[in-house]
Amino acid sequence: MHSGKRFGAREFAVWTKRSILWLTVLSSIPTILYFLGCTFLSFPWQPIAIMGTAVAFIVGFKNNASYSRLWEARQIYGAIINDSRSFGYILRDSLSSKNSGKVKEMFLRHYAWLTALRFQLRETRTWENMDTAQFDEYARKYDIPERLSKLDEELKNYLSESELQYILSKKNRATQLMASQSRALSEAYANGEINDFQWTQINQQLIKFTDNQGKAERIKNFPYPRNFSSITTYLLLLFILFVPFGLLKEFDKLGDGTVLEGLTLWFNIPFSLLVTWCFHTLDSVGEASVNPFEGSPNDVPITQISRTIEIDMRDMLDEENLPAPITAKNNIVL
Repeated sequence: MHSGKRFGAREFAVWTKRSILWLTVLSSIPTILYFLGCTFLSFPWQPIAIMGTAVAFIVGFKNNASYSRLWEARQIYGAIINDSRSFGYILRDSLSSKNSGKVKEMFLRHYAWLTALRFQLRETRTWENMDTAQFDEYARKYDIPERLSKLDEELKNYLSESELQYILSKKNRATQLMASQSRALSEAYANGEINDFQWTQINQQLIKFTDNQGKAERIKNFPYPRNFSSITTYLLLLFILFVPFGLLKEFDKLGDGTVLEGLTLWFNIPFSLLVTWCFHTLDSVGEASVNPFEGSPNDVPITQISRTIEIDMRDMLDEENLPAPITAKNNIVL
């Protein structure tokens, strides 16, 4: 998540410098060929304008869908924050008078669940963008915590050695941690440490966590539909290729009868670049938001949220040495 006031113009320029370079080349080639006498390369601008309208609609649709995925992901983690706090004080007040050790154990297991879930959500998928040159280069400005540490090292802080090995042997670690919470809760109920009402309350919280995990996994594992993504890419590419050809004749005759006659043709390069850059950057903005857990600067800050939950819940137990909050690096916090 970008925590600054805005992305600066320089940041946008650096982020799009590769596209600026090849868009300049694509604008220059037809202009130079036209100048050298290949005037047949000039296309009517009207069909290209119609194509631009179609591209604008489909890019706008993609960006709207991307934002919806991002906002849903933020709502999911917002629910996890609230439900974790409720889980913490309900569990503490229901169980601590009879078994404070189990309360501490279940709190630690909840931190482990948050950790396992964020590591699973940061795993790469073939359709994600973080491994492309444009995004990989910008990623050097900040840190992705899940790529700087290993899950087993993180979970050591929360689980016993036997439970750690058991969880690591499973495919979906977050799910199995929540199953362990349910088992621990059932044991407390069977031992008479909590009553029917308390068991129901705490169990409902576990169900909410499972529900939110499933919602997050749905976004992670189901990409923006490939048919929409593909047609956007192809139409945008065709539009970018044709724009310089459609503006050749218009800029060539712009200087007729003036001191700039014969020179205005070269305006085709910067203006074609400007038009195509706008469309291409709008599409890139959508791509930067469409996968809200991949580790991009526009992601939901699931590491920071997980740490905030851990701090709040440790504070409920009056622990003194609380972990430090996650802070932004170059205005990016994950």
